Amino acid sequence: MDINGTLINYYFHCKRQCWLHANRINLENEFELVDIGKAMHEIKFNNKKNSEIKIDNISIDKLTNDYVIEYKKSDADIEAAKWQLLFYLKVLKEKGIDRTGKLIFAEKNKQSKKTIVVKLDKENENELLNIMKNINELIKGDIPEVKLIKGCKKCAFYEYCFL
Repeated sequence: MDINGTLINYYFHCKRQCWLHANRINLENEFELVDIGKAMHEIKFNNKKNSEIKIDNISIDKLTNDYVIEYKKSDADIEAAKWQLLFYLKVLKEKGIDRTGKLIFAEKNKQSKKTIVVKLDKENENELLNIMKNINELIKGDIPEVKLIKGCKKCAFYEYCFL
């Protein structure tokens, strides 16, 4: 499986979730929180210019002259969202499109700002290459053991892992 933004996000959130998704075990189609996120995207982007753009294996929420914008339901896992957006910036840069990233959260619980600006620099690019290498090694290996972490109960795989 080619690495995509979802795998990058899951890698930071939970290695097991990343492995399950990469190995085509998908339990998200009937999960309420995923449905809520999809509904929010549909409301936000329905037929709007430069939104929901698919390029290769990435799907960008919005592309402007200055920014690649990624909308998230909440700021529950900022680090995962940041690296997902950095991945999008890298893919676009490889195609000659140089932009800055902007994360926008519909709900803010962990921080005071609803928007975070993300820039792809050389250090981030090198770290992203390491992350992608680690994801490739992870998904080729055995399924990671179950670890109860904060957020597990809000995951589509919760019942698969714990029941």
